[in-house]
Amino acid sequence: MRLALHGYWRSSCTWRVRIALHAKGLDYETVPVHLLRDGGEQKAAAHRALNPAAQVPVLVVDGEPIVQSLAILRFLEDVAPTPALLPTDPLRRAHAIAIAEQINAGTQPLQNLSVLSAVDALAGAPAGDTSARKAWAQRFIRDGLAAVEGMVARHGGAFCVGDAPSWADLALVPQLYNARRFGVDLAPLPRLLEVESRCATLPAFVAARPERQPDAELDA
Repeated sequence: MRLALHGYWRSSCTWRVRIALHAKGLDYETVPVHLLRDGGEQKAAAHRALNPAAQVPVLVVDGEPIVQSLAILRFLEDVAPTPALLPTDPLRRAHAIAIAEQINAGTQPLQNLSVLSAVDALAGAPAGDTSARKAWAQRFIRDGLAAVEGMVARHGGAFCVGDAPSWADLALVPQLYNARRFGVDLAPLPRLLEVESRCATLPAFVAARPERQPDAELDA
């Protein structure tokens, strides 16, 4: 099985998939898609041919593209079930997916590049003024992570759900990184920070970090 991951080094959705690929020991090719260069390489015809939504990540499997990070995670779970990244217990599995979705659908999209650009336009922000987008992102990241904190307090153990990493943790770690980029106060999220510190010791999470990617721009 030939795998090629089309994504951006700092994309949180791409990051989730990288963690899963490393956790499952799957070799893959990195195909950088720069979200800022030349108006956004994700908008180019070549990338739209893979994903008409002009988004990352795209996992190309033997020439067949799969889009949307949770769909990719589901595929990886099916073709490489060990180690499992979803609990076997149906209730715990539902909780893990719910936490991942709270981030994937209820938090991250509200602070992605296209939304922030729209916020700037609606606010009439002059070039270089990021105050409107920052306030917007802070609000929705803070509210989204507060919800996740409550969910993890109810269902967590060493990790977001129980004592093994799951999709919930794969979604959480990149979102905490984004929260820091936008200056969100994380002090009210002690359970999430505990989980993050445990994830930081695991090789798959370390290998997937943005600064370790071949297209990383460390001064960005």
